[in-house]
Amino acid sequence: MSSDSTPADEHAMRLALDQAHNAWLVGEVPVGAVIMRAGQVIATGYNRPITEHDPTAHAEIVALRHAAQLLANYRLPECELYVTLEPCAMCAMALMHARFKRVVFGAADPKTGAAGSVLNLFEQGQLNHHTALQGGVLADECGAVLRDFFAERREQYRQRRKAAAVVADHAIPAGEATEIGALPHLSLAPVAQPAP
Repeated sequence: MSSDSTPADEHAMRLALDQAHNAWLVGEVPVGAVIMRAGQVIATGYNRPITEHDPTAHAEIVALRHAAQLLANYRLPECELYVTLEPCAMCAMALMHARFKRVVFGAADPKTGAAGSVLNLFEQGQLNHHTALQGGVLADECGAVLRDFFAERREQYRQRRKAAAVVADHAIPAGEATEIGALPHLSLAPVAQPAP
């Protein structure tokens, strides 16, 4: 696996980072992918498993499906894929089945990475196709997007737990009665009715 990047690699990875931000905006883990052929963008994709209710809708697969449809071919031997996070086993195998010329990723994935972190499917001699692999392109930027996303998620979770605790502190225990006026968090003001 090579780690030297070119200005063209960095440009394509920045496009993939834009896609990762799109994923973040819709509440998905921010991973983005771009497929290039002869220096031109062919397809893009970002993580969508939650919004699409599809566990296979990883950024790489979404982009691969778009490219295959556009080029009317399930094999993409002249294409290169840029993705902000190291591909998982599912994506690595799909990329090899599609015969990509090259796969370039940003941040390593120590939990599910199948391009060298956990295992390296791209270097399995038993497989019938081999794809050139390059990792670490804009790794710091790609990793920062993921770290920031998960930090935001953890803070949102803490805030929800804190809010739930406040509600629980003011809840009427089951089986107990109280006067409504004794509940300080409830407003007894009449609710305005809409005009007819």
